[in-house]
Amino acid sequence: MITQAQRQQAADALLQAEIKRQPIQQVSKTWPEMQIEDAYAIQQLWAEGRVKAGARVVGNKIGLTSRAMQMASKMTEPDYGVLLDDMLYPDGARIAASRFHAPRLEVELAFVLGKPLGGSAGGPKITIYDVLDATAYITPALEIIDYRTEVPRAITDTIADNAAAAAMVTGGRVVKPMDVDLRWLGATLSKNGVIEESGMSAAIMGHPANGIVWLANKLALHGTVMQAGHILLAGSFTRPVNIAAGDVIHADFGPLGSIGVSFS
Repeated sequence: MITQAQRQQAADALLQAEIKRQPIQQVSKTWPEMQIEDAYAIQQLWAEGRVKAGARVVGNKIGLTSRAMQMASKMTEPDYGVLLDDMLYPDGARIAASRFHAPRLEVELAFVLGKPLGGSAGGPKITIYDVLDATAYITPALEIIDYRTEVPRAITDTIADNAAAAAMVTGGRVVKPMDVDLRWLGATLSKNGVIEESGMSAAIMGHPANGIVWLANKLALHGTVMQAGHILLAGSFTRPVNIAAGDVIHADFGPLGSIGVSFS
């Protein structure tokens, strides 16, 4: 474990790395005693710093939802980060690639809550039925992930760095959670007219809502309840694709429509 002062120093360093677009040394190397609990505390301090600067929390993202990614990161569960209002882009957006250091893009589903979801640490566990009941609608989404530290990274580096969350794009067709079989939503991801990745939403822990279940119960341990209107990125069901200035991205979700975005 590291001290609260060291946690704040790490959060401040990550904030400066984001502002300057200049990656810093891995925080796990600067503070080798850092543990997972420290990493989430640093993430929270980072988010508080962004809110003080004018950003607004609009939800959460979930990462490491596939068993392969957990094994690669030596984890036995997913991780999570915070979504802020200045991370959101609409379908058709033209995004400056210079905003990021080494951006990559993933295909996801976004759950938008219609009512609060969560509980207390000692209360009943959130179930998949609670998640579906609390979800107003689901929409196709893309997540842009980025690194604000050098690589290779330990899992504590990734978590402290907001689970690599940098931006997200939503679009396509809005659906209610009971109107489709959420396990069998597929998508292809094209870059500059070439299909780079494809996947099926069942790859997210067997059912994309299971990631939201895990998140709700994890946050409940800290007394955090997700609010109505919050956007929850359920996790990627494709491998990340590198992006750079000049790239044009198209994600086709079949009956759920498509998302297009370009980078300048």
